[in-house]
Amino acid sequence: MKRKKLKIALLVLIVVAVALPFWGQQRVERFADTPLAIQQETLFKLPAGTGRVALEGLLVRDKLLHNGRWFPWLLRLEPELAEFKAGTYRFTPGMTVREMLKLLASGKEAQFSARFIEGSRLRDAVQVLQQGKYIKHTLAGKSDAEIALALGLPAGSSLEGRLYPDTYLYTAGTSDLALLKRSHLRMNKALQEIWDARDATLPYKTPDELLTMASIVEKETAVAEERTKVASVFVNRLRLGMRLQTDPTVIYGMGDSYTGNISRKDLETPTPYNTYVIGGLPPTPIAMPSRASLEAAAKPDETSYLYFVADGKGGHTFTTNLASHNDAVRTYRQVLKEKNEK
Repeated sequence: MKRKKLKIALLVLIVVAVALPFWGQQRVERFADTPLAIQQETLFKLPAGTGRVALEGLLVRDKLLHNGRWFPWLLRLEPELAEFKAGTYRFTPGMTVREMLKLLASGKEAQFSARFIEGSRLRDAVQVLQQGKYIKHTLAGKSDAEIALALGLPAGSSLEGRLYPDTYLYTAGTSDLALLKRSHLRMNKALQEIWDARDATLPYKTPDELLTMASIVEKETAVAEERTKVASVFVNRLRLGMRLQTDPTVIYGMGDSYTGNISRKDLETPTPYNTYVIGGLPPTPIAMPSRASLEAAAKPDETSYLYFVADGKGGHTFTTNLASHNDAVRTYRQVLKEKNEK
C-alpha cells in the first residue's frame, strides 16, 4: 500500500513538473498580449542606460502595466524584446505589452512637428519653436542678428526670408537651432536651383535679390495664378526705374508701430524698406516666400502691367497705365462700399 501511494505521489510530481512550465508560459503569453493600461495616447521617456528591472519599475510607476509580475519572464522567453533603446515613445490605446517592447527595441521615437508658414517672418518662426513641445531651447533671448550668427551667416547678415516654409518633424530633444538650420539649408538649396533656372534677362544681380522679390510677391497675393502677374508688375517697374510702391514693404519697415492701417504719413515716412520712398528693392526679404513665389519671381509673365489693385473678390485687377489703374481703384472702393451697406 505504501509503495502504491509513493508511486502515485511520484506520478503527481512528474505531472506537475511537466505542466508547470507550460502553464507558466501560457501566463507569460497572456501577459504579453495584454493591452497597456492607457485610454489615450501616452508619451513615455526611456532614459539612456535603463535596464530590464528599471524599465519594469518605470512602467509600473507610470501605471502603464496593471501588474509587472510576468514582465521579467517575458524578457527571458523573448530576449529580442529586451534590446530597447533610449528615447521618447508614443504609446497608443490597445497597444499590447509585446508591441510596446517591440517599439522600444525599434528605436522609432515619437515625432513632433513645427510648421513655418509662408508669408510669415523670422520672429514668427522663432515663436513657433519657443512654443514647440520637447524642443531643446538654446536661442532664448537672442536677437535676430545673434541667431543669424549661430547659423553661420556672416556678421551683419539678415535671416529674414531665408527659412523654407514647411512642416518639420523632429524627435524630443532636438534643438531650436537644429530646426532653423534644416529650414535655412533647404531654402538655400531651393533658391540656388531656382536661380540657376531663372530667366537670365531679369534685373536681379544676385540670388538674394530674387529672394527679396519673391517675398514681396508672397505678401501681395494669396491667389496662386496671380503670382507670375504680380512679379511681372514689379519687374517691369524695376526695368523702367519706377519705385515699387508696395504696401507690404512699408508695413515691414514700420515694425511694431504698425497697428493694421497705413496712413499717408506712413507712406511718406522714409525707412530702408519704404518702397514709396526708396528706389529698387528693399535691403532684405520681408517674409518667408513659398517655392511658388520663388518660381514666379524667377520666371514672371511677360506683360506690360505696371499697376494692380484688389478687385474686392479675392483677386486683383492688373493695368498698364495710371488712368486705368485709377478706374480700377474706384471700382474696388465701390465694391467695398456695397459690401459695407449690406
